Amino acid sequence: MTVKDFFGKLFSPYLLGHLAAMALVVVALFLGLKLGLDVYTRHGKGIPVPNITGMDYRDALALLDQDGLLIAANDTGYNKRMPANCVLTQTPGAGTKVKEGRTIYVTVNSASSPKVALPDLIDNSSYREAQARLIAIGFRLLDPVRIDGERDWVYDIRSGGRSLQAGDMVSIESPLTLVVGNGLYEEEADESLTEDSTMADPLGEMEKGPDTDDLEEVMP
Repeated sequence: MTVKDFFGKLFSPYLLGHLAAMALVVVALFLGLKLGLDVYTRHGKGIPVPNITGMDYRDALALLDQDGLLIAANDTGYNKRMPANCVLTQTPGAGTKVKEGRTIYVTVNSASSPKVALPDLIDNSSYREAQARLIAIGFRLLDPVRIDGERDWVYDIRSGGRSLQAGDMVSIESPLTLVVGNGLYEEEADESLTEDSTMADPLGEMEKGPDTDDLEEVMP
């Protein structure tokens, strides 16, 4: 076969027609797939998510159901300024376009304040350290109660007049009172040491020797 015959068959109308037909089939398949995906996913169309923040959970459920959307509570929080069982946050946010049947996840306000374990601060920290840790957790502190003891050392933590222990579950809304030392114990200890040092030197007078006036009375 000559080169001329080879290129003649390669570019023959029969072969070129088959190649063109295959190309049209590929393009048709691509366009059909794209159209099918657009129809299936409703490309360019969606349901705007309504704003349900602050609504009662049951009211939010009814509203989303009207739009063909679902709702699920995946977390709870606490805000004393808002009613119990209301929606605190939502995902996706209001205005986001989603497909029908999409689940909107919400955080629901708890009916009571959360409780946290009291850290190990009693007889284990200073007033300043305990104050900083408790405020960081979210507790509200009342004025401390002072008792005789090491200055600013935490001897007790009370809530509602009851003494607490490390690990007790305490409502974050319950104010706490720290019982700390006033430093009088240290001052009394210093005074006691001073008195003891004075009494512990009975030979101080003897080291001075006899008084000269007493010697003159003894001599004739």
